[in-house]
Amino acid sequence: MRNVILSAAISFDGFIEGPNGEIDWIIFGENEGAADLMDFVDEIDTVLYGRVSYEMWGNPLITDESSKFEKSFNGTISKMDRYVFSRTKTEFDGNVQVVSDNIAELVSDLKSRPGKNIWLYGGASLVTTFMNLDLVDEFWLGVMPVILGKGKPLFTDVEQRHRLRLKESKTSPSGVVSVRYETVR
Repeated sequence: MRNVILSAAISFDGFIEGPNGEIDWIIFGENEGAADLMDFVDEIDTVLYGRVSYEMWGNPLITDESSKFEKSFNGTISKMDRYVFSRTKTEFDGNVQVVSDNIAELVSDLKSRPGKNIWLYGGASLVTTFMNLDLVDEFWLGVMPVILGKGKPLFTDVEQRHRLRLKESKTSPSGVVSVRYETVR
């Protein structure tokens, strides 16, 4: 059975964006997390996006100026099965399937199919929906060494407790801590 993995960069105080939607505090580069992210991409073949997340980052333009990592990462992701969860739009640029209801049934179907794991990319409201439907099997978080104080939290309005078991933790030279947890059911 395939797993749904929530993977995100968060500030030390639990935000995924700053107060103005900024993500410039995320430490990332060819020598900082790129290899781990490409290893993660090798584990998945399906990506789940909320509408806003997809519109902002789900269909990036690859140009000659794009870094080697961006070309590899975005090129790989764009060939995967991708789903956008939206109640307001029915069409998006790029090769995606739009989902507006029956989320638990769709995810159950996806998990039962042969293949690799499934990446819950986000955003925050989709994460809340998945948490409240108990659809997240693993969490892979990159905790950045910054306190934002304000912004968009990763977890809001989660209705029940979720017990987790640590699978792995690593630190980087810049102080990013990567943690992987699995849901205990």
